[in-house]
Amino acid sequence: MPKRNKHKLPEFIKKALQFLKAPENLTVSEWAEKYRKLDVKTSAIPGPWRNEMTPYLVEIMDEFNNPDTEEIVFVKPTQVGGTEVLLNVIGYVVMQDPNPAMVVYPTDDLAESISENRIQPMFQLSQELNKRFKKNESNRSELQFDGMYLSLTGANSPSSLSSKAIRYLLLDEVDKYPGASKKEADPIKLARERTKTFPNSKLFITSTPTVRTGHINKAKETSDVIKHYFVPCVHCSEFIELKFQQIRWPKEESMSEVDRAEFANYVCQECGCVITDQHKMQMIKQGKWQVVQQRTQYPRKVCYWMNTLYSPFVTFGEIAKEFLTTKNDPESFQNFTNSWLAEVWEDTKLKTNADMVKERQTDIPEFTVPEWAELLTAGVDVQETSLYYTIRAWGKYMTSQLVAKGQVSSFTDIENIMNAEFYKENGERMIVNAAGIDSGDQTDEVYDFCARNSGWAIPIKGVGDGLHHFRISMVNRTTSSAHGMQLILIDGGKYKDMIASRMKKKNGTGSWMVYKGIDDDYAEQVTAEHKVNEKRSGRTVSIWVKKTSHADNHYLDCEVYDFAMADVLGVRTLHLLQEETPPEANVNEVAEEFNNDWLGGNKKWLDEF
Repeated sequence: MPKRNKHKLPEFIKKALQFLKAPENLTVSEWAEKYRKLDVKTSAIPGPWRNEMTPYLVEIMDEFNNPDTEEIVFVKPTQVGGTEVLLNVIGYVVMQDPNPAMVVYPTDDLAESISENRIQPMFQLSQELNKRFKKNESNRSELQFDGMYLSLTGANSPSSLSSKAIRYLLLDEVDKYPGASKKEADPIKLARERTKTFPNSKLFITSTPTVRTGHINKAKETSDVIKHYFVPCVHCSEFIELKFQQIRWPKEESMSEVDRAEFANYVCQECGCVITDQHKMQMIKQGKWQVVQQRTQYPRKVCYWMNTLYSPFVTFGEIAKEFLTTKNDPESFQNFTNSWLAEVWEDTKLKTNADMVKERQTDIPEFTVPEWAELLTAGVDVQETSLYYTIRAWGKYMTSQLVAKGQVSSFTDIENIMNAEFYKENGERMIVNAAGIDSGDQTDEVYDFCARNSGWAIPIKGVGDGLHHFRISMVNRTTSSAHGMQLILIDGGKYKDMIASRMKKKNGTGSWMVYKGIDDDYAEQVTAEHKVNEKRSGRTVSIWVKKTSHADNHYLDCEVYDFAMADVLGVRTLHLLQEETPPEANVNEVAEEFNNDWLGGNKKWLDEF
């Protein structure tokens, strides 16, 4: 039989049918793994995109497929593949959901360079993308595709930002954008205006942070949800957040900083086991994003934050090396803070650092009270799973020295420590006169503990009214066993000012000192904050904030409570009391009588807020 002729469809009909074909049901990450190709010129791992290489990017990409999400914020360091999220979204939109889109870079020149060297090569490498790319109708600042265009512009061109209606707005490295001027509005606000035509528009904003007032930090602070990436420890299986302070390296002074960094590893904050670079990739693949802050039940603006510790391309040793070689150079250390830790950089007029703490060491060992001491106070910072404490000796002119500090697991431990005896080198016995117990967390438990130990334990609460260092109030919970007991309200910022200024004084009268052999953890925690200027209600105020958001500052809080207790006991007038006290009187008995006076009555108490 003769073969029947097969009529081929005209090319224009094929194209029409192809255009009418429904897109595949894919998420952004699924699309990337199926169609994205990486260029040998721009990628360390050229070839097909693999989600398993950077699994932390999967949820960020797929958030574009969440119909409830309007804005996605990605606060990122360098070397985690953040730029690839933006490129994958572009490819996905072109193939799956063609709609007008715009990418805004810091400058026009950068936009044109990325267009020529990153975006157009991406379309040429993928056969399916290349089918939709109308190269002959495109230029470097505007690429044409089937059913849509992609505008590439710089934040330094206000006219370009305000001239096109778009559905997808992608803002890259926003902290490098120029600010608003008298003639032109903020570039981000101008770009946002272009999305009003589309009720289902999407905004993606990403950057390495710079300063607290930068665009990306503002976007983070106004997000409905903030998420961090958690990974399971290979030893204890607990999900942990990778934090820089958990990277440890040898302390041998004979080794150079570069050599010390070579031996850096990560120590799990839950079980204390060592995690090496060989473990990291396995942990990252099993990781998940977890909400660390949520402001509304129905979030529309979702923020993702991570640091370089999660990068499969960077070792713990390289991070340690970067820190050790930049920490003494403010300009280089700012880059480390921004580009490696993804933290905002804050400078301050009142600086403290761990080295300054080490300089305040005396020849007196831990647990030994200086000869000049007349009072002992303690501060206890209450956390969900543990308690931190410090015990400080006080003399005239507010001279002070750390006697002991530590972390314990229960209030029973605190009770035993605070009732322990401490000795001067001459054998004289001393005990803690008063301990300020943080009542901001586990309040009822703290109140009950203080009621049971009312001879020395005082609940303390930070209020920051800006008027007084401390005020004596009372516990007004009628259901509490501590009802009617004194409550000390303090302005922590004022005591941090005192600590920082006295820390700068050389050891001696009026100085803030620590015992011999103080460890790095205490030194880092007690200097974990610095003072910065912020605008509030139209005026500039100076406040204490953490240098990095993940820094532990428990010992600093303990020292604040130490200072407050010393103030309550009248340490500022010790030199006057000494002159009025008969020589034969025991100073501990005088202090005990003084304690009983203000612990007993409530005539001068103020109502608690």
